[in-house]
Amino acid sequence: MLGLPRDEVFLVPWTEEWEAEFLLEKDRIETEIGELIRHVHHIGSTAVRDLSAKPIIDMAIELEDFQQGYACVRGLEKIAYVYKGINVLPDRHYFNKGEPRTHQIHMYPKGSPYLKRQLAFRDYLIQHEEARKEYQALKERLSRIHGKDKLTYADQKTDFVNSILGRMGFGIEPYEEA
Repeated sequence: MLGLPRDEVFLVPWTEEWEAEFLLEKDRIETEIGELIRHVHHIGSTAVRDLSAKPIIDMAIELEDFQQGYACVRGLEKIAYVYKGINVLPDRHYFNKGEPRTHQIHMYPKGSPYLKRQLAFRDYLIQHEEARKEYQALKERLSRIHGKDKLTYADQKTDFVNSILGRMGFGIEPYEEA
């Protein structure tokens, strides 16, 4: 199941279908704008086996430089993405698809600290079962409390995310989630 209605927060148990959907969407993206991108990463909770998630496939597209993001807009619009600009979240181009929303793209230049943090947190959860279970419990509790307030839901996860990233040597910075 994919799709999260606007301003709602609910979790769905992890499924292998999310990985398959990511690979299909990655192929669509590479067909449209492949010459402009360095890499397409599956990020967020749908990329972590056995972690419940909001039913949205999160992707990070790595570019050679930030300005190339503008050249990607037309190609991504051909495959139903809506460009939301560069002011939604820091230092990235942001796109989403569907209503209810099924996919979102965070587009970063190579070397972006935000991309490094996204990938590091994902990889840590994949490799550390106890942290994954703790994050799962936190997300379940927050989704029950803040099921109609996605910004508060995301904000309430920040301390946990920063504690994990701090263990890995990343400085404390805001962690954003669309």
